[in-house]
Amino acid sequence: MHEIILLGLNHNTAPVEIRECLAFNGNETQIALKKLMAQPSITEVLLVSTCNRIEVLLTVKNENQAVDIAKSFLSGFKKIPISDFEESLYFFNGDEAVRHIFRVASSLDSMMVGEPQILGQIKEAYRIATMAKSSSVILNRLLHKTFFVAKRVRSETGIGDHAVSISYAAIELGKKIFGTLENKEVLLIGAGEMAELAVEHLLNNRSGHITVANRTFDHGVNLARRFKGSVVRFEEIADVLNQVDVIISSTGSPDFVIQHDQVKPLMRKRRNRPLFFIDIAVPRDIDPDINRISNVYVYDIDDLKEIVDENIEDRNREAIKAERIIDEAVIRFRQWLTSLDVVPTIIDLRKKSNELMQKELAKTINALNPLSDKERQAIENMAKALVNKILHAPTTFLKQNGCYGDKAVSVDLARKLFDLDS
Repeated sequence: MHEIILLGLNHNTAPVEIRECLAFNGNETQIALKKLMAQPSITEVLLVSTCNRIEVLLTVKNENQAVDIAKSFLSGFKKIPISDFEESLYFFNGDEAVRHIFRVASSLDSMMVGEPQILGQIKEAYRIATMAKSSSVILNRLLHKTFFVAKRVRSETGIGDHAVSISYAAIELGKKIFGTLENKEVLLIGAGEMAELAVEHLLNNRSGHITVANRTFDHGVNLARRFKGSVVRFEEIADVLNQVDVIISSTGSPDFVIQHDQVKPLMRKRRNRPLFFIDIAVPRDIDPDINRISNVYVYDIDDLKEIVDENIEDRNREAIKAERIIDEAVIRFRQWLTSLDVVPTIIDLRKKSNELMQKELAKTINALNPLSDKERQAIENMAKALVNKILHAPTTFLKQNGCYGDKAVSVDLARKLFDLDS
């Protein structure tokens, strides 16, 4: 029986300097799969390479040989001594390898628990493996089960429900304040990375026009073009406050960019239409006293971090539910994998055939009643003999390893043909 093993390293075990040296692009992955498949001890292989992890998932005939081959391959292909990354490697086999790939796809092993990108990355790795014909019966079943488990974790737990990035948390707050961010006018002051991410989240929520104000006007022009918005000079900020609904500020100013006295007179002109400030600058850009004005909301980076921390705790609680779903799926996959052995499959085949034979035999005998004991015994003997003769060829085929030379393929085909897993 082929074993499932997984060898890899990730953000918890290896620094970025090692991860980037061992990372594979799409073309390299295809070449790697073909080279690994050429090894006699390896029967199937999938390679997952992201910025946070490099993992090789294998089905193998000889576990020890395959592990050494995989290490040597990584070393040779990437021209890095094994000693440079061996201490960063982790290894799983059997149920633990299956559990690990389920956890990774469900984002329980991610740097940020609940992030959705990893599932797409595993799906892409599987697509490349199918193109390279390096995934067969076992990995095909395992990966389809992996996608099912990840979807179930996403739908049955709240692991991805809460914002766990500063920029995304800010947008979720905006939704609570306005109900919807659709068509809300936005002013971006400065150009910090988190502020730009917040604008991108706003655009994804169909916000309205984006106005950019930056101390370096040229940079403001470029940024406005990127967001298909307009640009104003830094000195014009006060003039546009009345026109916008959301202000995102991230400058390097040592002083407040917007003062309480600039905002209070605006609210009468705005007819108390809400105004939402997202202050992602350190030191702060927005005078905190502005928060005292009715219908004005100011959140600084500490407020947002507090929300993010609470949401991370919520995600971690939901992760406990996800682990239960995964444990159940591991047991079911092991049962399927065990069924690929010849003996359980032959037993299941005979059991199902005999059950069908007994049902049809009972119908026939009832229809022919009254029958003598001798007649009844003759019909029963004929039915049993017929089942044995029908099963003789497939049983011999399975015991002799099948004409394909791969027992797992033959057993899987037999189970599908006779519908043994329903």
